[in-house]
Formats: sequence, C-alpha cells, structure tokens
Amino acid sequence: MLKRMIAILGALWAFSVSAAEPVRTVGIYVQPYYEAAREAGSTPRVRVNKQFDALFASAKREDIVAARDGVAAKPQLVTPMTLMVLAIRLYDMGLRDDAVFWFYAAKERAIVLAQVLDMRARGLAQADEAVRSFAVLAGPVINGYAFCDLGKQREILAKAIDWVEQNPYAVMFMDRLPALPGDRPANHRRAIADARARAAKERAQLDGAKAVAAFKAARRQNGADEKYCWK
Repeated sequence: MLKRMIAILGALWAFSVSAAEPVRTVGIYVQPYYEAAREAGSTPRVRVNKQFDALFASAKREDIVAARDGVAAKPQLVTPMTLMVLAIRLYDMGLRDDAVFWFYAAKERAIVLAQVLDMRARGLAQADEAVRSFAVLAGPVINGYAFCDLGKQREILAKAIDWVEQNPYAVMFMDRLPALPGDRPANHRRAIADARARAAKERAQLDGAKAVAAFKAARRQNGADEKYCWK
C-alpha cells in the first residue's frame, strides 16, 4: 500500500489534456468530506474538521486566511485531509503559493504517517483512502500551478518537508493506534529521510537543459501554462 501511495502522490505533475482555459478553482468532490461549489456564488460543503469547517466553507478570503493561520498555530493534531482542504481553498482564493505549500505538507504528512502507523487498521484505512483521493483529484491543478516555476516549486517542496519534520503529527505516537514494526521515532526519522530522497530524485528528473526543455514542451502541448500560469 505504501509503495502505491508514494507512486500516486509523487507523480502528480502529470497534467490532463483539456481545453486550455484558466483553472481558477479546484472543482473536486471527495464524499462525504468535501464538495466544491457547484455554481458561481455558492460555497463548498466541508466536513473534515469541526474547528475549521465553517471557515473553509466561507466565500471570504479573510476566513480562509484565518483557517490557515489557525492551522499553522497548532498543527500537531491537524489531519492530512484537513491540510488538503486548506490547500484547495487557498487555491480557490488565488493564494496559490500558499496552496502549493499546504498541499505538499498534506501529502508528506500523509506519507510519513503511513510509514509509522499501520494504515490498514480499522479507523485509519478510510482516512488514508480519502487523503489519496484528495491528492489524486486536486494534485493536477495545484501541481499545474506549482510547476509554472521549477525553482519555486523545489523551494516550496523543501519548505513543506521541513515543516513536516518540525511539526510531527502527534497521532503517530498515540499508543492506542497500531504501528508498523519498529520504534516509532526511528520510523519517523526514516520517513523524513525518505521524503528528502524523493524530492532529490524529482529534482534529478528535471535537472539539465534538455530535461527542462522537454518538460516545458509537454506543458505547451497540453496547454498547462494557459490553464495554470495565469496572473
């Protein structure tokens, strides 16, 4: 499961081939947790965190910023799913660099969690599946913007991994939740090292003028710049 999760979450810089129109919102549905607004002027339905749901569902930019600040102030028990919704709503509000950061933080927190806890356990499997659904559905949009600027994308990803290391998800160390074999703190440290190694591998895949040129050509072919790099 872990290898499949990493493969799914790590390959999200592939872009869909659709009409090259600016993508200004993340219009996804992950039942029963999130439903994007179905029409202009309406608001999403959110059920991921009682503390932040009303803020996430607001059409006001200041409410989404307040939710972001609340998460940043006390992140220890904030689920990866909550971070995913935060990223989506930040993108919807045009705060796209913030959206990229929190999307990567959500993704890396989820992958690290799966290297410490047994995500097959009852009560964890459903949340694990939901996070992967958020990542697969929202990833093409958020990464579509992130890869407008390769240097900035690498910088934000590195900062997100630092954040995951500096703000360990407290759930990993709760005795009532089943863990994978081994020492939990040691598994956590290995998971962070793995995250940095994956980031380095991603950088290497786009290292050099030839690789960058091919990547940019692919984006031009499928209209990614028009869809995601609007100002």
